[in-house]
Amino acid sequence: MIAGIVGKPNTGKSTFFNSVTLQNVPMANYPFTTVSPNFGVGYVKVECVCKSLGLDDNPINSTCINGSRFIPVKLVDIAGLVRGASEGRGLGNRFLDDLRQADVLIHVVDASGSVDEEGRQVAAGSHDPESDISLVEDEFDKWLLEIVRKDWGRTSRGADGNLARFVQAMLDRLSGLSIKISHVQLALQRADLRGDKPATWTSKDLEKFTRELRKVSKPSIVAANKADLPQAREIIRKLRSDGRKIIPTASEAELLLRRAAKMGVIEYITGATDFKIVDDSVLSDQQRAALTIVRERVLSVWNTTGTQEVINSSFLELLDQIAVYPVEDETKFSDKKGNVLPDVYLVRQGSTTKDLARLIHSDLGESFLHAVDARSGMRLGADYVLQNKDIIKIVAAARKG
Repeated sequence: MIAGIVGKPNTGKSTFFNSVTLQNVPMANYPFTTVSPNFGVGYVKVECVCKSLGLDDNPINSTCINGSRFIPVKLVDIAGLVRGASEGRGLGNRFLDDLRQADVLIHVVDASGSVDEEGRQVAAGSHDPESDISLVEDEFDKWLLEIVRKDWGRTSRGADGNLARFVQAMLDRLSGLSIKISHVQLALQRADLRGDKPATWTSKDLEKFTRELRKVSKPSIVAANKADLPQAREIIRKLRSDGRKIIPTASEAELLLRRAAKMGVIEYITGATDFKIVDDSVLSDQQRAALTIVRERVLSVWNTTGTQEVINSSFLELLDQIAVYPVEDETKFSDKKGNVLPDVYLVRQGSTTKDLARLIHSDLGESFLHAVDARSGMRLGADYVLQNKDIIKIVAAARKG
């Protein structure tokens, strides 16, 4: 699963990306600082099962800090989008094409209202970020519509009277966009359209279908960035009134805290409600003032910087994923080398033990015999539906040769 970080230019997308990946992609107060996609690794933060089991965690593929497990996920930071991108303006279709493989979109907006539609600096509070949300959605819808509408006459005639043929035609046309059968079926249902009668659709029907297809295949969350600025509070309140998932974020503050923690100046874990200064004597007056501002304008107001909540919500809520821990020795909750709870996987709700086996390795899925619930020792079949925090041993047939 991949999260795409999107938005118009100069909203703080790259700062958000750096704050959750600790990379150093260029950041600046001018449009199109980012011109090519940046790829990185962020982390979903979940409560590890080690504490409830009274175990010392010894993972090998992720990190556990004080009972919090950090599960790596893929992120891509996309160049800023301007109105008319679907027609080639700005970085245009190149921007949209970079989003093909994203499964969820993190839409970073400037919640202080200090950047206009083109990404230029304006007086704080003078621009309405609500229009920025619509801008990105509209441009994506137009781009997707052009892909679907190409050769529509032939597609609609060929699928007439056959729903399965229509669904397959859409999958073929949208190949590479991480769109699944379930997405097409759900979009048809939400648009109240018949997939077996596409020849009867109007242009408005086609627009409605592609809009719903975007919503189900690329669900989005809004990171209301620059929430530490005074104008942001009222703007965020208004944004939340329309029912969208809005999370206030202060990515500059998060980046400052994470870099300070990496240097050993403070103790801080991403997503925490506060930090602790390790040695006040090593701080310069400027550093001390910056930390005070973060505590007073961000943590005391919003409780966290919001960046970790955005990542968690993207994968655990919008993509409906749960954390599952595979082990090889179910009595010690370890692998063969003694690493306790060595791995953790994010899987979609509804996934089975056999799905987990395939995710670990295709050969394991093919030779799957059964699974074992490590907590109870109970034998589980291939159709057992995994639950959050399950600890599972996969039993497979021995490989021949």
